[in-house]
Amino acid sequence: MPPSSTKPTRSLTLDTGATARVWVGDCRVQLPKIPEVQEQSVDLVFADPPFNWNRDYNKHETPNTKSNKVWDDSAMSSEEYKRFTYDWIDLCISALKPTGAIWVNIPDDWAAEIVVHLKTRELTMINWCIWHYRFGQNTKSRFINSKVHALYFAKDPNNRTWNPDPILEESDRRAIYADSRTESKRDGMPAGLRVPMDVWYGKHLGRIQGNNKERRPQHDNQLPETYLHRVIASTSNEGDTILDPFLGSGTTAVVATAMNRHFIGTEFSKDNAKTAMERIKIGPIRDLTAARGASTAIAPKRTQTTPTPPKPQSKPRQKLKNS
Repeated sequence: MPPSSTKPTRSLTLDTGATARVWVGDCRVQLPKIPEVQEQSVDLVFADPPFNWNRDYNKHETPNTKSNKVWDDSAMSSEEYKRFTYDWIDLCISALKPTGAIWVNIPDDWAAEIVVHLKTRELTMINWCIWHYRFGQNTKSRFINSKVHALYFAKDPNNRTWNPDPILEESDRRAIYADSRTESKRDGMPAGLRVPMDVWYGKHLGRIQGNNKERRPQHDNQLPETYLHRVIASTSNEGDTILDPFLGSGTTAVVATAMNRHFIGTEFSKDNAKTAMERIKIGPIRDLTAARGASTAIAPKRTQTTPTPPKPQSKPRQKLKNS
């Protein structure tokens, strides 16, 4: 018998009617108590879980909140972390509608295992995307990590939400070569635009660090708002319910509610839940539509030069014959 549903720890309703509700605690305990999970009425799951990298999530706690529980990212063995991962994934899958989809943001360490697990749960991979950023952590002993995997799976590949128009970008053919053929395409896309490739990069998708205006000092692992906009805009509709089992800094909730979706989520830290809800009230820092139509071309634009016409050849002078 499923546990009875409980009221969220924090909730709010925006002027647009979009709602955000958060349950504080271990997602494995809290998710079964959420009404939408019990009713299997979630349209989209986005999960950016702890990576088990021995990260100190306590370092930003102020002295008077030091007793507040935060996630211990060093407490699990590999086997325990795998079990934890499969448990929360299974709960999220059980929450989805038949038309629902799930995105998992994960580094190299566990990407393969998660892909296999999602397939064993009879979900279909739609894309294995890569978020590539230029500021990886320096190392001398191996190649620098500069990517995270964005795994996109659907319950029914033939009956899912797909809205490419809000995320279209300028095609390389137009951006680099000014190729006139891109202006009269026959694939149904607007002239000169394309669906983004499965490797994501560019000025709108940089890593949140340093003096980036999106950065929240209380949280180290923060995703760009444009990243979440790409996911939510393309794979959900207005009025849909978005679930994030690891609220963290709150980016998923901020973007989802700004796009008139309803958000539900869980978060282990009371402080994170509080600051995330405050951030939802403020809304996105970025213009979420700025990336549409932008170019991600790596090569510079080629300038077309008018070829110099060849000089006319002068006719050879005819010799005069002596009469």
